[in-house]
Amino acid sequence: MLVRTNRQERLLQVSLVLLFVALVAGCGGVKEDPILQLSAEEALEIGKELMEKKKYSQAREYLSHTFEVAPNSAAGREALLLVADAYYLDGGSENFIRAEAKYRDFLNRFPTSDRAGYVQLQLANSLSKRMLRPDRDQTATRQALDAYNELLLIYPGTQYAEEGRLEMAALRENLADHEMIIGRYNFRRHLYTASVARLTGLLEEYPEYSKTDRALYYLVIAAYYANKPDEGKAALERLQTEYPDSPYLKDVEKRSEKAQRQVEKLKKKFEKRAAK
Repeated sequence: MLVRTNRQERLLQVSLVLLFVALVAGCGGVKEDPILQLSAEEALEIGKELMEKKKYSQAREYLSHTFEVAPNSAAGREALLLVADAYYLDGGSENFIRAEAKYRDFLNRFPTSDRAGYVQLQLANSLSKRMLRPDRDQTATRQALDAYNELLLIYPGTQYAEEGRLEMAALRENLADHEMIIGRYNFRRHLYTASVARLTGLLEEYPEYSKTDRALYYLVIAAYYANKPDEGKAALERLQTEYPDSPYLKDVEKRSEKAQRQVEKLKKKFEKRAAK
C-alpha cells in the first residue's frame, strides 16, 4: 500500500484545483476570472506552489486574490508578504519599486508582525537594488541607507540587522565614489575651493572609504591652489603617514610645490596691481 506524505497530499489538492481552474477557463461561455472562484486558502496554496516554481508573475495573481478576499486573516497577511517577495524575486527596476511599496504596505498594516524585521530588511534591499552608478543620481542609495539605519535602530542584534550592515558598506562606498567624482570634477574645472570642500566632506563622512589615499592626493593639490596651505600640509602629512605605499605619493609633493609657486606668483601679481 502506498502512503502519501503531507506534501504529496497538498500537491495533489493544488493540482486538482489548478485543473478545475483550467477547465473553467476553457469554457467559452464563462467570462468571470476563474481565480475568483477560489477561496483565499486555495489561492494561497496555488500561489505558493507557483512561487516554488519561480513563476512569480502567475503567483502574484493568486496571492493578490487571497489578500483581497481575506486581508486581515493569517492567509491574507502571508499572501501580501509573498506578493512583495514575488515582485522582489522577479527583479528589474519597476518590480523593485512595486516590491518596496508592498513591503511598506505590510509594515503599515501589520507593524507588530513577527516578520516585521524581515520586511524592513527587504524594503531596504528593494531600494538598494535600484542604486545607480556613482556618476548618476544617488537618491535611491540614500533612501536605502536610511532604511537600513531604521532596521538597525528597531531590530538591533538580529540576523536581519547583520545582513543590513553588510549591504550598507556597498552603499556607503558608492556614495563616497559619488563625492569623489564631484570633487575631481571641480578640481579639473579649477574650482579648487569647491573641490576642497567636497573632498574634506568626503573624508569626514566616509572614513572607511577604500580610496581615501586618492581623495587625499587631490585634496593636497586643491588646497594649495585654493591658497589653503595649512589644509594642504595636513592632508599631505596624513597621506604620507597612513598610506606610505600609495602610488599617489610619487608626484603629490611635486604637484603641490608647483601649486604653491603658482599661487605665490599670482599673489605677487595682484600685489603689484594693487600698488599702482
